[in-house]
Amino acid sequence: MLPVTLLALLAGHVARPAAHVASVRIPRSTILAATPAVTVDERAVENDMFLDETQMLAEKAFPIPPDELVRLAKNFLASRGGFGGAPELMSPAFQFAGPVVGPLSKEEFLNAISSVDVAKGFPDYRGEFYDFRVDPFDGNRVWYTARGRGTNSGPFPPFAPSPTGRAFVNPPQACSLTFDPSGLVTKYTIGYVMDRDVGNTGGLGGLYGIAYAIGRPLPFPEAQPWRRSKRYTFFIGVSNVLNRIRGARG
Repeated sequence: MLPVTLLALLAGHVARPAAHVASVRIPRSTILAATPAVTVDERAVENDMFLDETQMLAEKAFPIPPDELVRLAKNFLASRGGFGGAPELMSPAFQFAGPVVGPLSKEEFLNAISSVDVAKGFPDYRGEFYDFRVDPFDGNRVWYTARGRGTNSGPFPPFAPSPTGRAFVNPPQACSLTFDPSGLVTKYTIGYVMDRDVGNTGGLGGLYGIAYAIGRPLPFPEAQPWRRSKRYTFFIGVSNVLNRIRGARG
């Protein structure tokens, strides 16, 4: 949608606000206030399937508190613009893993990531990281959600030596960083897609998804959008037939 001022210029004049109209600020609470149509059962809210994360983290007694772990995670991600991290922030025991990649050692990961220049291939790249939280089961693992977008307007070898001009929009992906007591990263996981209907990567995460979105997918099944196998299709077909038979018998 065009800005109001530009629309007015196209119409041959610039609209000016009336001097006598006062500016009114509506409280945010008023805008968002609504009564849910569903009544919440308080017993359900207190069900013991919902964990007391604060208590669990306290029992873990990891020497670095949760808030500081989140700061360390953001520091790691920012050190390389959202792709990888600075070597000095990685433990010698560092491992990287994705849905179909790894585990890679620190050296293997650094060698792999050094051949990919996202900043050059996507000058307008915007990382979108949010929902940072510490896993109460581990105590030293920070989970976060990653999206991101950008346009391939520069060379992006080995995927696109020449710019394609196409943009990618990532789906939300579950990622994590695990730390040792000194604050170094021991494990880095990315690319676990949470909703494959979001974005234009064919439901793929990480670099495989970016390559697919810009029209340069890699030529093996793991780097292609998910497709139902013949065996799974057969299984679904048999299940549907059996369900119809059961329904007919009442």
